[in-house]
Amino acid sequence: MPVLFAQPDDIPQLLSLVNSAFRGDSARKGWTHESDLLRGAIRTDAVTMLNMMDVLGAAFLTYTNQEGLLEGCVYLCPKQRGLYLGMLTVNPDLQGGGIGKQLLQAAEGYARTQQCIIIYMTVISARTELVAWYLRHGYYLTGETEPFSVDTKYGMPTQDLEFIILEKKIP
Repeated sequence: MPVLFAQPDDIPQLLSLVNSAFRGDSARKGWTHESDLLRGAIRTDAVTMLNMMDVLGAAFLTYTNQEGLLEGCVYLCPKQRGLYLGMLTVNPDLQGGGIGKQLLQAAEGYARTQQCIIIYMTVISARTELVAWYLRHGYYLTGETEPFSVDTKYGMPTQDLEFIILEKKIP
């Protein structure tokens, strides 16, 4: 299926996908959720997502099925360090089927069109399976960490959390 650019009118579908894949019981169907690390029903909201879309050069890439239903997405935003990758999301019922890999490849293609030679991300260090998945896809640990800032609007941590930074050089 083609990977397309999301528009503001796609936000309701994006919200449903992202929140169901990261939090709550629906997220537990997949292997990449944060439900055990953060108590709270939502990962993001419409205002935050619209603000993310409004950043110059930023994009939400979407993966849809033949019926036009959203099955995956990824957020990309140019920063000083390189192209920031966030919210890589796949419908929990479809995880493990290659959608995430296709979105990563599309992100790398987008980076090339933006002349970005590095894609980087922050991942909660306790999400060891997810970190391993990114390592298998060519990302590497930089050795850098960032504090996990708590916003009660998006949930309360169940343990001490920190972000680790991964990156990949784009040929």
